[in-house]
Amino acid sequence: MKRDSVPPSPPLRRGAAAAIIALAASVAGGCAAPPAEPGPPDVVELDIAGIHAGLESGTFTCAALVDAYLARIEAWDRRGPALHAIVVVNPEAQARAAEADARIAAAGGRIERPLECVPMIVKDNYDTVGLPTTAGSASLADSLPPDDAFQVGRIREAGAIVLAKSNMAEFAFSPYESLGSVVPGHTRNPYDPTRVPAGSSGGTGAAVAASFGAVGLGTDTGNSIRGPSSHNALFGIRSTMGLTSRDGIVPLNLFRDIGGPMARTVEDAVRVFDVLAGPDPADPATAGFEREADYLGSLDASELDGFRIGVVRQLSDTETADPEIRSLFETALDDLAGLGAEIVDPVEIAGLDAEGSLWCNPFKAQLEAYLASLGPEAPVTTLAAIVESGDFHPSIGGRLRTALEVEGDPETLCAEANERAAALREEVAALLADEDLDALAYPSWSNPPRLLGDLVTPDGNNSHRLSPPTGFPAVTVPMGFTGAGLPGGLQLLGASLAEGTLFRISYAYEQRTRHRRPPPTTPLLAP
Repeated sequence: MKRDSVPPSPPLRRGAAAAIIALAASVAGGCAAPPAEPGPPDVVELDIAGIHAGLESGTFTCAALVDAYLARIEAWDRRGPALHAIVVVNPEAQARAAEADARIAAAGGRIERPLECVPMIVKDNYDTVGLPTTAGSASLADSLPPDDAFQVGRIREAGAIVLAKSNMAEFAFSPYESLGSVVPGHTRNPYDPTRVPAGSSGGTGAAVAASFGAVGLGTDTGNSIRGPSSHNALFGIRSTMGLTSRDGIVPLNLFRDIGGPMARTVEDAVRVFDVLAGPDPADPATAGFEREADYLGSLDASELDGFRIGVVRQLSDTETADPEIRSLFETALDDLAGLGAEIVDPVEIAGLDAEGSLWCNPFKAQLEAYLASLGPEAPVTTLAAIVESGDFHPSIGGRLRTALEVEGDPETLCAEANERAAALREEVAALLADEDLDALAYPSWSNPPRLLGDLVTPDGNNSHRLSPPTGFPAVTVPMGFTGAGLPGGLQLLGASLAEGTLFRISYAYEQRTRHRRPPPTTPLLAP
């Protein structure tokens, strides 16, 4: 399950580069001063359209852009709020930037690729040529994949720069925190560094929120794109199962695993998703799925007249739901109604209360198949070897040992859970069709981000309840902040292949409410 990738080039210097200083020429003898060289860009909250506009106008170069992001990583990831979001910076990032500048110059200053010079943060369970892929575990610290994950290959082909790999919950086990054995300590939430960014893609979430990169890639088995996006005031999407490839992503449960973008704006996420979506022969799950021709066409901020949105009170109105999050959710519903959407409140999903688990544990077999795909250079080949090594955080020891005891073919192991998931899928599909609903709405989390190390107080995680077992797409979009400045996220779930509809609703809501704001702990750097 591997694909060819862009070969590496020799690296240029690493770390935060010095800012480009404008030429200080003066007017003398009636001669005009020579034009100033492009200066360092302000990358805080800079979006893809802004990057491309700046490059085409000559306001800054790709090299200066990359240096500006690297300076922020150097300033804030291990110092200041010490977010611990980054595992490794790509030592070839500046070389890739120089290549982008050369391409742009050769094209007469035009941008010809959709993600040209877009510095991206990639979760450390995506295979990346030239960089380790650890899945957050010291047991894979020396794992250098032979080629790129499909999604990494696609963003590189589109011109993006893999700027850095991000920290994550080890082996993507935890939706609640991003804690592993590669980077010491927790990844911290930039809106309050005493709190979690959620898991398992918490490193990507914190890094994108803090403008360490323009956009990020995360993965989602139950929560892990939408949860960290919610906790970090980002937009994130878990697509229809089979619409995007999982090739080259370290698996947790391939019956539920998905990769995709996390971004500060709906538009940026859609721009990346437009590159990622589509079939991959290396991932059989993508066979037979037809993507929409133009996801960017969904970016329409006009009224939502004719849209119908159902409210899942079984998820929003629980005994442990935080009052402030509930208030943000009610305001979000009012805002959607104010845009012209018809709110159907409530809708009932009996399968949410059905007996029997929707989950199974194929981790051992699927991880070992991934390790075999790495070839003879794989640092380990079995889960037993990982357990024997002890090279993992103590908090996941019990889960690893439990997985080690699970024997059998994944299809057989997960047959009952998948049958129950299919029943829920049929019920939700019928609800959407019978009620003529475009989406279901509920809070991504019913509680704000917990304090670091707290695994006891109510978490309020709703993301795993509907989208993963049904295989239907779901997004989270910022719906505001609590009085303490902690983000909350509105989740919208649609029918199979309804990504365009979810983008349409989310974009109109985002443009009306403008809830996104940068975190206070990682401000603009002084020039």
